[in-house]
Amino acid sequence: MKKMIAFSGSNGDDENLTESVLKMAEGVGYHIAKKGGVLICGGRGGTMRAAAKGAKKAKGLTIGILPDSGETANEFIDIVIPTNLASFRNYILINSADAVIAVAGRWGTLNEVSFALNIGKPTVVLEGSGGWSDILSKKELLGYFKNKPYVAQSPKEAVELVFNLIEDK
Repeated sequence: MKKMIAFSGSNGDDENLTESVLKMAEGVGYHIAKKGGVLICGGRGGTMRAAAKGAKKAKGLTIGILPDSGETANEFIDIVIPTNLASFRNYILINSADAVIAVAGRWGTLNEVSFALNIGKPTVVLEGSGGWSDILSKKELLGYFKNKPYVAQSPKEAVELVFNLIEDK
């Protein structure tokens, strides 16, 4: 069975998204698909769109767990799952995945990462992408927590790390 990797990150309305961050997200999606994984995300804009675009470049499968009736899915999502659950859809996303990778991120990303860590999902944050991913990569902060995310320096490293963590389980 293919591994489902949740991608968590900033939506398109985040004014802090730079071209560099979107390229990181696209790289994560690309490498997930190259490893034979399925990209599962919130299905909307910003980093989610970029990650899905990267997965499609590598001929991968993408799934969007939408907070609404599905009309806001980006054009790179193959399978749209409308939930009409608003942010409660985060729990479906994380529970459906074998592992989680976060790039940048605001409150929704923090919600997804904290839920993933609470239920023991392998979770990686991409340092240097901004938002909660950078905050959660700080060693002085991580020392306070038993369950903490792994930190990667590049999209390829993040994907390699989650696949290694899944194989070790």
